[in-house]
Amino acid sequence: MNKAIRSEIFTRLKKHIPEPTTELNYSSPFELLIAVILSAQATDKGVNKATEALFKDAPTPEKMAALKESGLKKYIKTIGLFNTKAKNVIKTCKLLVTEHDSQVPENREALEALPGVGRKTANVILNTAFGHPTIAVDTHIFRVSNRTKIAPGKTVLEVEKKLLKFVPDEFKLDAHHWLILHGRYTCVARKPRCGACVIEDLCEFKDKVID
Repeated sequence: MNKAIRSEIFTRLKKHIPEPTTELNYSSPFELLIAVILSAQATDKGVNKATEALFKDAPTPEKMAALKESGLKKYIKTIGLFNTKAKNVIKTCKLLVTEHDSQVPENREALEALPGVGRKTANVILNTAFGHPTIAVDTHIFRVSNRTKIAPGKTVLEVEKKLLKFVPDEFKLDAHHWLILHGRYTCVARKPRCGACVIEDLCEFKDKVID
């Protein structure tokens, strides 16, 4: 796949979704951080249900840390892996208070030092909360990148590096959200909706499903 085709792919995705954004509900970098930590192996819809009450009652690291693990679990018990997530969230809140003046750091190294925060989560925070042109690769983006051949790779990190290399600069800021939404609603895992795809003619997937 050449540069011109990649540029046309993102031009069409932009036209299809002019202002893409995360489907997680949040009103501050802190709330986004917590929502993303909770979203691992869970749906955004499920996370939003749990965080609606949580963020109303504990919108700051201090207030959330005060809940302690037992209190936090009452809010997030409907989310998968809630025991581990509760432990990580409380530890993260305490670190934000003691080491970062209760602010979410705008720094990859500092973000990845927080419990429950890996490279993907750090990329989401840097991109969505702070406007950095990072690209977090989840299962949807990994699938879309390999199927279309936009940025094929055998590992998440390889796909991320290729996306950063191949996605035209003008599209880098929103590339993460375009690709994740495309994978979530069109280029789905079992039966991709190729007939309704705005980039079907540019995609190099061999087993297209045209209804």
